[in-house]
Amino acid sequence: MIELKTPQEIEAMKPAGHFVGSILKELRAQTGVGTNLLDIDDYVRRRIESRKGAESCYVDYAPDFGTGPFKHYICISVNDAVLHGVPYDYDLKDGDLVSLDLAISVDGWVGDSAISFVVGKNKDPEDLRLIKCTEDALAAGIAQAQPGNRLGDISAAIGDVAHEQGYTVNLEFGGHGVGHIMHGDPHVANDGKAHHGYKLRPGLVIAIEPWFMKTTDEIYQDPKDGWTLRSADGSRGAHTEHTIAITENGPVILTARDE
Repeated sequence: MIELKTPQEIEAMKPAGHFVGSILKELRAQTGVGTNLLDIDDYVRRRIESRKGAESCYVDYAPDFGTGPFKHYICISVNDAVLHGVPYDYDLKDGDLVSLDLAISVDGWVGDSAISFVVGKNKDPEDLRLIKCTEDALAAGIAQAQPGNRLGDISAAIGDVAHEQGYTVNLEFGGHGVGHIMHGDPHVANDGKAHHGYKLRPGLVIAIEPWFMKTTDEIYQDPKDGWTLRSADGSRGAHTEHTIAITENGPVILTARDE
């Protein structure tokens, strides 16, 4: 069921979005060569515990696409991992491509966002191009999140950016409705037909999240943790996401990182 928020409810969602955006900004600044993934997870735990009314959306989350309840506070996907990465005892190395995906509820409302970046000095230009493609696709999708447009306009805009830059698109996972729960209706595919699908209305709040892999659109679930999704051919992936609200004046990014 697709729910529309009132202007007052969208205002009530802003603290969660700002909190998520600020933590990702902090993590981007302090994550580098030698940073341990479990330390990132612990930092998020401490930030959540220090905020009145804040709760993790991930701890004990058990959807049908995972194996058992998730036990961490953030998803961290490194190199060939692209989604749902489980933090583990690993020190980041020079040139690693890292994706951080974070969802937190504040006073009952959810904010969901993701960033990707390369740590260290050994930055492969192809990694940077892949990351920028997800960022460009996100911007294109947000630009189409206008009242009166269709959900397919967002999906088509994302897919067009990917295809123009030579990437293929996996449709198994994409964006989604956001509100009191992290994953709601509608599903927002990362490719589709313009002028098709649900008509966008003021009050719709969705997460738009392009994610692409370098040389494939096929993924598999890592059997070791039952969660992490990796590229089928071992190529690297990147993921960028914002929670946005559609208003009468156009889209508003709720998880902006003031960058």
